[in-house]
Amino acid sequence: MKKISLLICIVTFLSCSPKKISISPTAVLITDVNIVDVSNGDILKNRQVVIDSGKIKKILESVGNVGEYPNIIEAKGKYLIPGLAEMHAHIPQPPTSDTRIEETLFLYLSNGITTIRGMLGHPTHLVLREKALNGEVLSPRIFTSSPSFNGNSVTTKEEAVQMVTAYKDEGYDFLKIHSGIELEVFDQMVETANELNIPFAGHVPVMVGIRHALESKYATIDHVDGYLEGLVPQSEAVDPSTNGFFGYSFTPLADTSKIDELVALSKKNQVWVVPTQSLFERWFAPVSSDELLKQPEMKYMPVSTLENWKRRKDESTKPETGFNEEQWSKFTAIRRELIRKLQENGHGMLLGSDAPQLFNVPGFSIHHEVEGMKEAGLTPLEILQSGTINPAIFFGMEDTFGSIREGLDADLVLLGSNPLLDISALKDINGVMVRGKWLSQDSIAEQLGQIASNAKNN
Repeated sequence: MKKISLLICIVTFLSCSPKKISISPTAVLITDVNIVDVSNGDILKNRQVVIDSGKIKKILESVGNVGEYPNIIEAKGKYLIPGLAEMHAHIPQPPTSDTRIEETLFLYLSNGITTIRGMLGHPTHLVLREKALNGEVLSPRIFTSSPSFNGNSVTTKEEAVQMVTAYKDEGYDFLKIHSGIELEVFDQMVETANELNIPFAGHVPVMVGIRHALESKYATIDHVDGYLEGLVPQSEAVDPSTNGFFGYSFTPLADTSKIDELVALSKKNQVWVVPTQSLFERWFAPVSSDELLKQPEMKYMPVSTLENWKRRKDESTKPETGFNEEQWSKFTAIRRELIRKLQENGHGMLLGSDAPQLFNVPGFSIHHEVEGMKEAGLTPLEILQSGTINPAIFFGMEDTFGSIREGLDADLVLLGSNPLLDISALKDINGVMVRGKWLSQDSIAEQLGQIASNAKNN
């Protein structure tokens, strides 16, 4: 009997003892970290995360041979989230230099963005996508659109067939839709895209309209484009081409009681929405260009770019354009209501800020977007999901990225505080891991300093 009791004690002791696992010379151990479960908002406290070969190998409550790990990241009291996705990004293209392109990719990474969806494709982006995948360039994971479908690039049904076919064959991930496309040309594009199984996303041409766009099953509608126009009663008999900046001119005519119908149609047709609200609270907003130019992140953009941004903003918001703060306030209130209801009852939201765009510096702009979503009424968890698990679901890659689980890519962000309590914690970055490569806080600061120095001369 004593032998049995002793055996039980030994088994119990062994089962409770810290686990020892074989250690690779390239393994990284993150110790005592609090893992944010983005699927439900739970916090897994004081976990040990083993990473090797770009993957999350083990998540344990304890590890017995900590000192034997060649690479240790001490994270007691810190919080680990999946890398973020910027779902409306732009990647520079020639004649932009390779150096500036790589700097732009690093600006995304420095802010915890480990996946980007490029929204204006170029043949060089196909090459860059593969280099990023193979680790030949330090970069977020890249998905890239085709070059633009717009009223100038595609004017006939025959051109639509040719362009969709060519871009599918060239390997673009999806088609980018801009404004100006005639309805019959748009419908031919949709028909061919469906036949060839290539998604399409982006803007809603005014001759198409939001309801037909939703019924055509966009993969995403970006900027909440077309929705405000869809709130204008038919009895107003407006000329759709006079809508102004994303429907701004129709603000006084918008009937917000129609929002629920558009939200339901979005859900029925499984259309995701990328708000890019920061665009409307920075570029098209009653904040001066001089005030925006004072923000710290502007030092990472070339002087020539900042001058162009100032000129374009001043031109698009001067009094002669019809822009005024009172109408903008109503315009923004409608957009926020749309965003909130699309989150509550639509198909889903994806985090995206449209960078680099006017005063949206790559990477840094995602924090302005987060604040915009917060102002619209989204919770910290909903915002976090829009930039992590939702993009993974969107791409059908939940077994690759978007959460912190064994076997997934090691795309991780180490934060100094809990983002579920205060979403601004996303700016409190202690380090970023992109497919297993660790970028420490110090190394990020050093590289950002070099980018700022280079920007002064361009």
